[in-house]
Amino acid sequence: MTDNLTKAQRSHLMSSIHSKWTKPEVAIHVLLKRYGIAHTMHPKMKGSPDILIRKEKVVAYINGCFWHGCSRHFILPRSNTDFWRRKISGNIKRDKMSYKAMRKDGWRVVKIWEHELSRPDKILQKLSPRFADKYLSK
Repeated sequence: MTDNLTKAQRSHLMSSIHSKWTKPEVAIHVLLKRYGIAHTMHPKMKGSPDILIRKEKVVAYINGCFWHGCSRHFILPRSNTDFWRRKISGNIKRDKMSYKAMRKDGWRVVKIWEHELSRPDKILQKLSPRFADKYLSK
């Protein structure tokens, strides 16, 4: 698929993408608030998780399919492939290090992919089986 934008337009568009409060993060935040599940978004802690659910001792990382190299949806761009290959593999390596550090500190690590947003029941189940039992059995 060819890019319909100029290099300058693509560069501007990519620079406007932020790492916090992305659409997937907002969607999960709204889901957790709807069910009254106490959580902290973007807690300041080692490993930089997106969500902390202290009561369940769970940290969650919300991964975009492109930025974190989803095995189901990631497609390497045709231009500047060396850069993108290094960038995405670096993200994956950093993710693994973060997950390992969080597990070492006693946290249960949950990875939520962008493509899973259409299944809030699965997201609650991943975060805690107790959530699914409590909120979805009604």
